[in-house]
Amino acid sequence: MKRFLTTLTLAIMALSIFGAKPKLVTRIDPTNWYVGLKDNTLQLMVYGQGIRQAEVTTTRSDVRIDSLVRLDSPNYLLVYLTLDGTAAGDLPLTFAIGRRKQTVNYQLLQREMPGEQRIGFSNADVLYMLMPDRFAQGPNHKKTIPGLNAYKEDRTQPSLRHGGDLEGIVQHLDYFNELGVTALWFTPVLENNSPDDGPASTYHGYATTDYYRVDPRFGTNADYRNLIDQAHAHGLKIVMDMIFNHCGFEHPWVSDMPSRDWLNRPEWLKDHDRRDSKGEVHTTDEYLQTSYKLTPVLDPYASQVDKAETVDGWFVPTMPDLNHRNPHVMTYLIQNSIWWIETVGIDGIRMDTYPYADAAGMSRWMQRLDTEYPNFNVVGETWVTEPPYTAAWQKDSRLTPNNSYLKTVMDFSFFDKLARAKTEHTDGWFDGYNRLYNNFVYDYLYEDPTHVMAFVDNHDTDRFLGKTQDAARLRQALALLLTVPRIPQLYYGTEILMNGTKEITDGDVRCDFPGGFPGDKHNAFTAEGRTAKQQQMFQWLSRLLHWRKGNETITRGRMTQFSPWHGVYVVARRYRQSTVIIVINGTDEEATLEVSRYAELFADGASRKAIDIPTGKAYDLAKDIQLPPREGLVLQMK
Repeated sequence: MKRFLTTLTLAIMALSIFGAKPKLVTRIDPTNWYVGLKDNTLQLMVYGQGIRQAEVTTTRSDVRIDSLVRLDSPNYLLVYLTLDGTAAGDLPLTFAIGRRKQTVNYQLLQREMPGEQRIGFSNADVLYMLMPDRFAQGPNHKKTIPGLNAYKEDRTQPSLRHGGDLEGIVQHLDYFNELGVTALWFTPVLENNSPDDGPASTYHGYATTDYYRVDPRFGTNADYRNLIDQAHAHGLKIVMDMIFNHCGFEHPWVSDMPSRDWLNRPEWLKDHDRRDSKGEVHTTDEYLQTSYKLTPVLDPYASQVDKAETVDGWFVPTMPDLNHRNPHVMTYLIQNSIWWIETVGIDGIRMDTYPYADAAGMSRWMQRLDTEYPNFNVVGETWVTEPPYTAAWQKDSRLTPNNSYLKTVMDFSFFDKLARAKTEHTDGWFDGYNRLYNNFVYDYLYEDPTHVMAFVDNHDTDRFLGKTQDAARLRQALALLLTVPRIPQLYYGTEILMNGTKEITDGDVRCDFPGGFPGDKHNAFTAEGRTAKQQQMFQWLSRLLHWRKGNETITRGRMTQFSPWHGVYVVARRYRQSTVIIVINGTDEEATLEVSRYAELFADGASRKAIDIPTGKAYDLAKDIQLPPREGLVLQMK
């Protein structure tokens, strides 16, 4: 016993001598903040064992501590501050519990530019969407990062991590310039510290476990900032993928919920760890799964049970649903988006699973961003294939009394109609490209059709080509995508005919870009590494993309569409003295463009000479034109 007491005494003395008492504060979110914002309030989420009981003071006279919110968990404390005329510099915050004290020098930084100077993406841009894990790997990549939950990089497994990173993207910025896109949208880059679940992982990035840290497998926060700076030097904008609806199961909020209502429907968690030794998450009868049906959110006749399943149900058991009706949760998320804008200089946000989240909370977020960054842009994923639903989510929509303040929505109707049209014969009424005609008929529902993002495929869909390499159909789709009044989005690898379906696994539509990884046999980043068909497709698309840059006929011109006639769908864009005509043969047979039907597009006596932009082939629209099967032309009138 005496020996034990001696050892204990020595241990206590050592703790005292070396200051090894556990800190009151182990973390603060946001990690730093910025002065000069229009909204001068700041929420600090303070982490620490027993920190809830702390009192907080500061010696700064230009900072006011407004309130302390003591949550249900003893290990969190919310500190609300007002920064009114506050200067940049250290903000000493002293936390005290009884005789224990700790002073933290919180950093307040000067902004790089006013919010009005941050210019978002627009319909003048073409977004190129890629998955960092599947695009390219830099030479300094580490296959194992200490401190993370168990994971494995294995390119033979479609749902495990493959090892792409931010450095790999930086190495190929010239490629994007060569192709002709103007903005890059990455799937989420934030930390996803979930352990592998057998042959599956969170390589996709949609299970955030730290909102202020880039996943170290991709790089550091500094690497992300460097990538964005380098992209800007190349004339490329960066769109950040964010997820407010849910987080990852390994987020600290799950094992130690700040408050009982921090998550939606957390009852099944109780005090138990639901992830077993094999990494599997087990639910109980109290678990609520989302129905994935988004229509109840706007349905005027929706039942309460349907609405609750959509908004409050968890996306999957490993992605806890955040409660945006809790104002503290929403403030945390709003500040996080502002922090990333100010810290790394992103040019836009794509918000995942937009209607799954609480509409009022998301509206509050968008109002805050729109006030702070009036020229910024956010696009929300609104996955319903009917235009009235999508239009109702757009800012200032007349279709709903509740303003979302969301500037840009995603045109899943365009995607859906095109996916059907590509395999159908365009008849005189409903099939084939009549579906696209009828999609645009409803543009009057949108407050601004130029703030609608259209696409032919993405990471959540089958690739447009499916299991084929039908370049003719793809060219038709891209000709339309890149010329109508939309913000166009391309999916990585489309330019080299990458194909795949989700029939077996999502990984089949998320394959590695050839040439992006050590040991790849083919390097599609170079003309020499592409097959003849890939090079032909790349050149066709690149010419069209470069022509589109700065083209006011496409970004500002009036659109006229003609009901498909004898299998041929015609769309025109006109601005001042410029006319562009898109011609699509929506059949598998030869068809005729009967030019007399489109006479209104031509001024009397004007030349009817035209050039097909992607191929350079000349056409004379003074006479009918024979169109090969599935022909797609983008004709610039001379």
